[in-house]
Amino acid sequence: MCATKDLKMGPRLFCLTVLTMHLATAVVQHRSLEDARLERQRLVHKYTKLLNKEEGAIRLVGGDNEYEGNIEVLHNGKWGAICDDEWDSAEGHIVCRQLGFPGLRRYTRSGYFGPARRRFWMDNLFCEGHEQELAECHFEGWGENDCEPGEAAGVVCYPPESALIPLPTPIIRDEDLPKYPIHSRSRLYVRLRGGRSRNEGRVEVSLDGGRWGSVCADGWSLLEANVICRQLGLGYASEAFQTDFFGDSNDSRPVLSGSECFGNETELADCLHHDVRQGIVSCHGNRQHVAAVICDFESPDLVMDYLEIEQTAHLEDRPMLLMQCAMEENCVASEAYQIQRDDPHWRYRSRRLLKFTAAAINAGNADFRPFKEKSQWEWHMCHMHFHSMEVFATFDIFDLGGRKVAQGHKASFCLEDSSCLPGVPKKYSCANYGDQGISINCSDVYLYNLDCQWVDITDLRPGSYILKIAINPEFKVAEMNYDNNAAICDLIYTENFARVQNCQLGRP
Repeated sequence: MCATKDLKMGPRLFCLTVLTMHLATAVVQHRSLEDARLERQRLVHKYTKLLNKEEGAIRLVGGDNEYEGNIEVLHNGKWGAICDDEWDSAEGHIVCRQLGFPGLRRYTRSGYFGPARRRFWMDNLFCEGHEQELAECHFEGWGENDCEPGEAAGVVCYPPESALIPLPTPIIRDEDLPKYPIHSRSRLYVRLRGGRSRNEGRVEVSLDGGRWGSVCADGWSLLEANVICRQLGLGYASEAFQTDFFGDSNDSRPVLSGSECFGNETELADCLHHDVRQGIVSCHGNRQHVAAVICDFESPDLVMDYLEIEQTAHLEDRPMLLMQCAMEENCVASEAYQIQRDDPHWRYRSRRLLKFTAAAINAGNADFRPFKEKSQWEWHMCHMHFHSMEVFATFDIFDLGGRKVAQGHKASFCLEDSSCLPGVPKKYSCANYGDQGISINCSDVYLYNLDCQWVDITDLRPGSYILKIAINPEFKVAEMNYDNNAAICDLIYTENFARVQNCQLGRP
């Protein structure tokens, strides 16, 4: 055994330290590079076997290598997936560190390595970055989720060879495969097949009139689906699937993979793909699952009211005594929880908050509705109403170099018609378990005096920053266009005041 119960450091951390020492020794002691690699592989498997017996252990599945894949976590002796709600690099770094890899290369969403194969154990995972294990982060609770199989979170870590063994020749890994638009001299034809109507089905493509084939579903999202519907003249995407419901790869062998769209392209050929002319098709997930869409001519379109942000932004030094409900929802910086734990008089300490009103108007031709079923909405005692969306808006502050230095965290949201244009009746309300949504030509307004409608900037130094407030930031609900879903503003912060100005509409 590499750890005992009386060790001051955690057994997992100690095992990792021992593993690193053994790996370094293996490179020196073994005569050949191949011997060193075999020894490294043996030690990694030994460590993983020990780790997998522990509550909160994690592993990567679906990847082509040990350092990439969707993440699964062990709870009550059973493995389960992690949902990609609020999933970003902060959580990805912890995953790679916990598994003993040198660092995070990139994080993935939307079941990049295939749909989740098991239940979801974690949802709305929120890490500060200092945690040693993923289970130490904040999340909804074991098994509490509203996620679909296509929402699996994943990572690509740096392989151990890059830190421990100098490779004599470069190895082309899947994540290194270059991606290009289809050459302008070629033509990529697109069609839908297997659907119940002309507006739905699996996506099939043909290059220059050649063999028709399906599209690999890894990472397939509403961004790619919107391009398909636009190209076919079928309106907007209402759903994007990784499924075999409309037929699988046996009916139509994949001929295109690695598709990444910004969402506003005119044709699928304008998006990035693995080199189709070289015949490169690389799918991580279930080969039976292919990309599919449902199109609709009606769709919502949310637009941020950036003038409201400029006019209402202000500072408030708020006693922690008045923030207990907000602290239950992780709406303050991690330092506040350390103060709560260490200082018996923490209630009389204060936090500096940048507060603002955020409003979103629905300028589309269909109502904006939450993707969760009403039976899955969560009751919040603090707010005394049900919340229908977990990640409807994000509040981030970046320095001028683009590094995130502070962020707001609002656990969940209630959607309603706060105000409407003249002659438009209000349809949705949060009260009394009413239906939730945002009607056409109506706005959902979150006033600055609401809990969590802020960014905790207590530890932020005065200076110039960028404030970014985004709605529907993870593209979970279909919209006509996502290029107007964020307000990106200049933030001037001094010891006595804050000013938000020069806001522009942008993309989450």
